[in-house]
Amino acid sequence: MRLSDELLPTGQRLAARVEYHGGHYHGWQAQTHLSVATVQEEVESALGTVAGTSVRIVCAGRTDTGVHGFGQIIHFDAPVQRSPKAWCIGANRYLPADVRLHWVTPVGAEFHARFSALSRRYRYLVLMTPIRSALIEGLVCWSRQALNLEPMNVAASALLGEQDFSAFRAAGCQSATAIREVKHCVVERMGDYVVIDITANAFLHHMVRNIAGSLLAVGSGRCSAEWFVQTLHGRDRKVAAETAPAAGLYLVRVAYPAIFNLPETPDGPTLLTGRL
Repeated sequence: MRLSDELLPTGQRLAARVEYHGGHYHGWQAQTHLSVATVQEEVESALGTVAGTSVRIVCAGRTDTGVHGFGQIIHFDAPVQRSPKAWCIGANRYLPADVRLHWVTPVGAEFHARFSALSRRYRYLVLMTPIRSALIEGLVCWSRQALNLEPMNVAASALLGEQDFSAFRAAGCQSATAIREVKHCVVERMGDYVVIDITANAFLHHMVRNIAGSLLAVGSGRCSAEWFVQTLHGRDRKVAAETAPAAGLYLVRVAYPAIFNLPETPDGPTLLTGRL
């Protein structure tokens, strides 16, 4: 995408795509009591340096410690006049190498990174090798044994539609309701990798990692697809399997109404599996 040099007025709402390595941060959300930085703090600091004043941002979905972002979307209201190019290139100059803005674009005041989103798409990556990889440690989940994808996909199909996902929400989840709509969930093999690809209108706290943990239990043969379906319908988190590690999880895309005309997020980098 070509970044515009047009100077935008103070107060202009801007949207941006953020990519980051979550393993180096204490999650997305700024938390003043922590000594470890968060992604939000790094982005706000960089944008604030460009602006010469503080900048507050809103994201599409807060990610936990160790979870990676490829298609995270944010918005902020410009406190000073700058061009999209100045915001993007300038912020990247002050950001650490493991956080990047890929574009910045003006949007209407009605745009909201969280509430305007139609869906979020995550991918969970599992490396199946006898020995754990050294080079991509922290970027994937590791399974010593081969996984059986057929029962995993049978189980994944039970997630489709609007239903109660209490069985896969974190104990500390603050959402008022556990009802969510899963629009897509498939499990694919790509060489030595298994990819759990899931899209929903929104997700509960730890929902994707809890689903991934139970799908891995099915793929390993420890549990059956029937057990997974019963667990989902039983709505009891204590019955489900353990939460999968954060390292394998990526927020890859957030979808918005076409009226906002946001740049399309590419399908993903080729570093790990040919695509994310």
